[in-house]
Amino acid sequence: MPEPWLSADDVAAHLGVTKETVYAWIAERAMPAHKIGRLWKFQATEVDAWVRSGGSAPAGPKQARSKHKGGGA
Repeated sequence: MPEPWLSADDVAAHLGVTKETVYAWIAERAMPAHKIGRLWKFQATEVDAWVRSGGSAPAGPKQARSKHKGGGA
């Protein structure tokens, strides 16, 4: 039986993120998605493989900002 297509809402719920995050991942992190007309559709197996491969991880380590306002000698 073929795998059902999922909507952006379905994928957001599956991953525990917002729909806006899903759209950002499509644009910025090459999340596997298929444009059908005006809608984005997803295959759960492709999305899960992308997550396991680190696709949803931040692009690089962020430098922590110091909360300490030093300025003395």
